[in-house]
Amino acid sequence: MLGPVILAASRSDKMRRLVSAAPVTKPVVNRFIPGETVDEVIPIVADLTSRGLEVTLDVVGEDITNREQAAAARDAYLELIGRLEALELGARAEMSVKLSMFGQSLEGGHELALANVRPVVEAAAAIGTTVTLDAEDHTTLDSMFAIHEELRKDFPQTGCVIQAYLFRTEADARRLAASGSRVRIVKGAYKEPASVAYLDKGEIDKAYVRILKILMEGQGYPMIGSHDPRLISIAQELARRAGRKMDEYEFQMLYGIRSDEHLRLAAEGHRMRVYTAYGTDWYGYFMRRLAEKPANLLFFVRSMITKN
Repeated sequence: MLGPVILAASRSDKMRRLVSAAPVTKPVVNRFIPGETVDEVIPIVADLTSRGLEVTLDVVGEDITNREQAAAARDAYLELIGRLEALELGARAEMSVKLSMFGQSLEGGHELALANVRPVVEAAAAIGTTVTLDAEDHTTLDSMFAIHEELRKDFPQTGCVIQAYLFRTEADARRLAASGSRVRIVKGAYKEPASVAYLDKGEIDKAYVRILKILMEGQGYPMIGSHDPRLISIAQELARRAGRKMDEYEFQMLYGIRSDEHLRLAAEGHRMRVYTAYGTDWYGYFMRRLAEKPANLLFFVRSMITKN
């Protein structure tokens, strides 16, 4: 039951100040977010890819309040793409973007977010990589899916994310499991009401498997976002039953969580992509990582006890 409490705290300015000021916070945050600047994260990308892994990069920051900040987010991704191109890392590293960073919640936000994300998608395609649109809370999804559909007209490799805990997602998966689509399935990490989402972990896991089966039996490219050993085994079995080769789907896990499993899956021949976030506005991302898994919260609490 701690997850909803932590998710509520992720929106609290008071908690943001308290957590950010705690001396122990920075070392713990570094477990999940390896840098604040592109100069700090590029060596991480080079290291991960040298070990047979692939990467998706997220410039964290969701509390956009004006158009200038949205444009700055766009420019941060364009800078990242330029650095990946210079080091010839485009084939192994893609980008994940949250449309809230591109101004989605502002007045005229749908059109603004599309206008800001399009040059990022175009620049990514130019260096041989792509962009995946992250899912946020349920009120933003119709806009996200519409932008995804629009971008795929010119850039069909553009991916999107679906969240297993939402009631709507099975229908979304059926619609998205088409030839050429790239769909990442995750459990979900936002505080949602019982009217739109499963709240029980067991029900969420069952929904995840049902949705994953839809994706595996479809014509698209499933991306399995999970650290759960049971779900990973189920994904492998569903892929086998669907007759999929190892390069016809991939696993995705967060930087700093189950790193040995990253390497194990890659050594077995699976495509294994590490979701790697960086940036100064890390608070919301960090709190959702704590909410997703009790072990993450215990790691944080134990660190605080050790340091104090």
